[in-house]
Amino acid sequence: MDRKIEKKKGLQKKHILWIAGGLVFAFILFKIISGAGTKSLKVDRDKITVSAVSQGEFNDYIRVTGQVEPIATIYLDAEEGGRVKERLIEEGATVKAGDIILKLENRTLYQEIMASESNLAQKENMLRQTRINFENQMIETRRRLLSTSFDIQKKKRNFEQQQALYKDKLVPTETFLQAREDYDYANQEQRINEQKAKNDSMIMVSEMSQLATDLSKMRQTLQLVYERLDNLNVKAPVDGQLGMLDAEIGQSIGQGTRIGQINVLTNYKVQAMIDEHYIDRVRHGLIGTLDRQDKSYRLTVRKVYPEVRQGQFRIDMVFDGENPENIRTGQTYYINLELGQPQDAVMLPRGGFFQSTGGQWVYVLDKSGNFATKRNIRIGRQNPQYYEVLEGLNPGEQVITSGYENFGDNDKLILN
Repeated sequence: MDRKIEKKKGLQKKHILWIAGGLVFAFILFKIISGAGTKSLKVDRDKITVSAVSQGEFNDYIRVTGQVEPIATIYLDAEEGGRVKERLIEEGATVKAGDIILKLENRTLYQEIMASESNLAQKENMLRQTRINFENQMIETRRRLLSTSFDIQKKKRNFEQQQALYKDKLVPTETFLQAREDYDYANQEQRINEQKAKNDSMIMVSEMSQLATDLSKMRQTLQLVYERLDNLNVKAPVDGQLGMLDAEIGQSIGQGTRIGQINVLTNYKVQAMIDEHYIDRVRHGLIGTLDRQDKSYRLTVRKVYPEVRQGQFRIDMVFDGENPENIRTGQTYYINLELGQPQDAVMLPRGGFFQSTGGQWVYVLDKSGNFATKRNIRIGRQNPQYYEVLEGLNPGEQVITSGYENFGDNDKLILN
């Protein structure tokens, strides 16, 4: 009796071989397709720097280089021009307010003083002579008024006598009329003399007042000229240190020329230049710290200068509390300037890659550590140690942070 032969169910050996072969072929094809557009470069592992991405407290600060300057600088300008006659104090010396630093001479000014003194003397003589003339004229006027007053009395008495005689018809009419006319004339002449005396007095008083005013102005002018003469002595306006003096004996200096400066040393400030990248973040009142001789000193931004020169702007900082020991003008300090409060962030150590990529992408190592691929990232703030990573990296990942100048435009780096 014939038996029916049943076909074996399940995968046979040849089927397994076919499937395995197909998978290998597909893998090879995938590698060929996926690697067709990828450029790679072999690099020596010893010639690169690899840093780990971390998460922690990001301190928002920048490190700036500052130079110690006097808290204030007072400039010396020549208030009066002249030739340097004597130099009494040298640069670097301590001065007190009012100390004479330079002596100048100005012959033109000397001549102006002599002319002003001469004009003043003439004006004084004129006023004196006018006063004498006025007094003499007043005496003469009083004498004339006195004379006319007596003349009136005489003519009044004569008129009254002639009037009485005329009533008794003892004198002719003409004699009476002549006496009355003489008396009237004397009265009118007296009124005229009184008015003239009044007018003359007003005129003389006005003239003397004007002369006195002119004389006062001339005295003031002469006083100003004397002050100009005093300005030939260039004096220290404040206590401090003579920082610079640009004047030599015999040198001619014009009015208003800057010839020196006084450094006020009652305190100091630190002046620093900062990259214009931070100009919107640096403001009055920010805090900085200085570590010197195992001690920390606190500073505050007192002034931010808005002008940008050669890609940098300037700030002034002053110490809060005590100053460092042995502080001197011109010393260089390195200061950590805080731009904001510490915050938790993903951080990547600083490196030369930033100059090539601008922080837009990096090479990230594979978990095997055998190769690195290009990846886009986004960087936020930065401090002297770290970049703040906003997107593209996770804590624990390894990144090539050394310079990328020799890597070209390759998407993949194979590490030897």
